[in-house]
Amino acid sequence: MKLRRKLFASKDPYDCGKTQLFFDACKENYDYLITHCDDYKKIATGLGIKSSGDIKRVEDLPVIPTMLMKQHDFKSGRYMIMATSSGTSGKMSHVRFEFGALWAALKMSIKVTRYHGILSMRPCRYIVMGYKPHRSNKTAVAKTAYLTTFLAPAISRRFILKHTKDGYQPDFDSIVEALKKYEKGKAPVRFMGFPSYTFFLFKILEERGLAFNLPKGSKIMLGGGWKQFYREAADKETFYKLAKKTLGVEEENIVEFYGAVEHPILYTACPAHHFHVPVYSNIVIRDPDTLEPLELGQTGLVNLISPLCRATPILSIMTDDLGVLHDGSTCPCGVKSPYLEIIGRVAPDDIKTCAAGAADILKGVKV
Repeated sequence: MKLRRKLFASKDPYDCGKTQLFFDACKENYDYLITHCDDYKKIATGLGIKSSGDIKRVEDLPVIPTMLMKQHDFKSGRYMIMATSSGTSGKMSHVRFEFGALWAALKMSIKVTRYHGILSMRPCRYIVMGYKPHRSNKTAVAKTAYLTTFLAPAISRRFILKHTKDGYQPDFDSIVEALKKYEKGKAPVRFMGFPSYTFFLFKILEERGLAFNLPKGSKIMLGGGWKQFYREAADKETFYKLAKKTLGVEEENIVEFYGAVEHPILYTACPAHHFHVPVYSNIVIRDPDTLEPLELGQTGLVNLISPLCRATPILSIMTDDLGVLHDGSTCPCGVKSPYLEIIGRVAPDDIKTCAAGAADILKGVKV
């Protein structure tokens, strides 16, 4: 996987001149998968792709929908660790990572977080608005939230969701008490985790008439989406106003992340709150009916592509997100790569992917 190593060694995480290298790394990944995963080979063959010579552009790569990954456990080689999706729909994707993928992901994370000013040597206190680590929890969102607490030295870590005999339960009162203590200190406070629980904390503080002025350098970092609380999702303006009102954190210190266990690439919002596509990935927006690639500015299904991993065939993944890809040159932050705007999600019954008919392709494969 020498092309993957070269790609993930890119110094500038938003280098727009690595298009050919990215494409070649994807074909390198495809050549491995096609010889190490029979299920992937069946899908590729069913789609009329018999070799990497049939792939003329990234849009031609065999696409696997996340819905199918939740139904079937794909394997394509030895691995070191495994992560699962949250399973809010009742079923989970299983994604395995070999050493090369983990090393590439580490280099990516360092470069992206350094670029956005998140990587720091200044000690801080973490409040994780997500799961406290537990041996029963193998979800990627729990692992990612915990790993994020190493982006700056941790003085302490507190978690909103604690494991009990009845499963995970939120403990807002302990967070409120911690804030009373942290406000008096000098160390910045970093929130990390679900925007839903972070927003619920804002509302609780507002209802109780509490307002804190956290130390300078404090940040709110959001990831994992609203999940089952999508009906309660707040618009960004409301979220930013409450963050300022209840914690004293300004908008410029609120950073949002986008990603998926099936596509473990770090998308970090720029100062204009746009998810620019890093050099390690590519995004194709597809027409929901024809699955043909759409032009910039058009809404469709989000197809995520990256040659990061080979232990699981996640080279090209079709999500159930609806999104728009915009011209990066229109963003005031200065990054020229296209940026993704997530519009929402489509109902499972409405999703048609270019792996439609995968049930037929996978006949004989146990799901």
